[in-house]
Amino acid sequence: MFDHNCSACGKRQLIFPSQVTSLTNTAHGIVVAYTCWCGSDQTLTTGRTATGADRVSVAA
Repeated sequence: MFDHNCSACGKRQLIFPSQVTSLTNTAHGIVVAYTCWCGSDQTLTTGRTATGADRVSVAA
């Protein structure tokens, strides 16, 4: 579970594992694709090589 600020609805929401649609390893980090509670598809880049505001800590 992690939180995010949705670019579509503007709300800060918790995202649960059931909302994650894919995980993709890239040269820039791990790209997490998920669906916000409002129905908007979103992405988040995380991992060791990720930089900036998109980096997140995931609670297990």
